[in-house]
Amino acid sequence: MAKHSLIEFDAVLAIARRGSFRAAALELGLSTTALSNVIGKVERQLGVRLFNRTTRSVSLTDAGRNFVDQVGPAVQTLHDAMGAARAQQETPSGTIRINAFATGAREVLGPLLLKFLRRYPQVHIDLVTEGRIVDIVAAGFDLGLRRADLVPSDMIAVPVGPARSLAVVASPEYFKANGKPRVPPDLLHHSCLRIRLPNGALLPWQFEKDGQPVQIDVQGPITLDEASLARITVLDHFGIGSFMESDVREDIEAGRLVRVLEDWTPPLVPLCLYYPSRRNPSAAFKALIDMARGHAG
Repeated sequence: MAKHSLIEFDAVLAIARRGSFRAAALELGLSTTALSNVIGKVERQLGVRLFNRTTRSVSLTDAGRNFVDQVGPAVQTLHDAMGAARAQQETPSGTIRINAFATGAREVLGPLLLKFLRRYPQVHIDLVTEGRIVDIVAAGFDLGLRRADLVPSDMIAVPVGPARSLAVVASPEYFKANGKPRVPPDLLHHSCLRIRLPNGALLPWQFEKDGQPVQIDVQGPITLDEASLARITVLDHFGIGSFMESDVREDIEAGRLVRVLEDWTPPLVPLCLYYPSRRNPSAAFKALIDMARGHAG
């Protein structure tokens, strides 16, 4: 939740934790210039440099390391006390920071998060999307959003959203010119959009029917790493793409895209919001979790 009343201490701790002014500024909702000014003010007040800064790296000085070791626990205690006080408020307010992967964020943005903000206009949601899985506690997030099987075992997980599945689609024009695949191996004779994962690996297309999994290393003229780009490409009749069904649902319903191999794309693992155990959650946090549980139901 919002922690601006301790911004000078939070600024030092965030930079020490993230090892980067830019990443710390993103976490705190500040510009890098404003963050630099805060650190400059603290260093002038203390009369020592807390960080060694170059154009490529940031590291703690010995004085900075001692400062962080002593101040960190005290600042956390203060935040806990402030959180306990905020938890007594009746009206949800403040900031909730959520880390999610982009596909999952698109799935819950409208039906959950925007619905929540309309109901609680005093709350601000800071939603950060990235492909890699981060330590949400260390990175200063209140919640994470990932597939249930990717949630760390020490976190509390709340299933959210309807059933999920993949959808293999292309435009009617593409299928008119090239025919439709009837079984997954038929894809090897089609122009398919290749998908690159955040770690750089190419994603094979996964299928399953009657308990039998099938993996196809599709081939095609273009490799993409973002679903919105892939959607543009298939709508331009360029080939077959594999998407989260929710990303192309409206296109399928409108007839702009045609779904194939539906009996080979069973339901996927559900999405979960997850968080560490909280002794004193704020009213805003509790309200979002309650809405998420209702949304899943």
